[in-house]
Amino acid sequence: MRSQDWLGGLDERLRRQLGFLIEIDRLKTVLRGTRIADESRRENTAEHSWHLALFALVLAEHADDAVDTLRVVRMLLIHDIVEIDAGDTPVFGGTPAAEQAEREQRAADRLFGLLPDDQVDEFRSSWDEFEAAETPDARFAKALDRLQPSLLNHVVGGGTWTDYGVDEATERATTRRVADAAPALGDALEAAIADAVANGWLRPNS
Repeated sequence: MRSQDWLGGLDERLRRQLGFLIEIDRLKTVLRGTRIADESRRENTAEHSWHLALFALVLAEHADDAVDTLRVVRMLLIHDIVEIDAGDTPVFGGTPAAEQAEREQRAADRLFGLLPDDQVDEFRSSWDEFEAAETPDARFAKALDRLQPSLLNHVVGGGTWTDYGVDEATERATTRRVADAAPALGDALEAAIADAVANGWLRPNS
């Protein structure tokens, strides 16, 4: 990336805001395991975040608890910014949760720290809320974050399910929060899982 020295003459607040926005462009370079629907390539994390924001706008009516759609969208747009430093950790990849959490905390400190102080607190609070998944908004956001990759795996005929030899019990355990936060979306996911097992894209329970 070229030097951003040209920002130095700007008002400090604007300089920090623009510096952050330039830095997060790097999210477009972080590849995930999930394929896009036409099977031509893997999605990047920026695309994933954009897609999830649209999931929230379209599917908010199905949340089990009343949610603030714009708060959910906000969480989903920033939840994976940390992958710029921490990288994507595949759900089925076996990376220890504590190790992943430590990397992401360090990444959150650096990346959100690029913003003006009031926005550091604002963005970090939203990211922490998503990670804790204790509020209705965060639970629904987390549910969508589990639903989207599973739907894409089904659309492409296996995707990361076949990459990692996933069975239906593992998939259900991984996505259980979908039905908890939005029963109708849980039903849709269950139909996709059953069809995937029937087609051999998910291994049946042994």
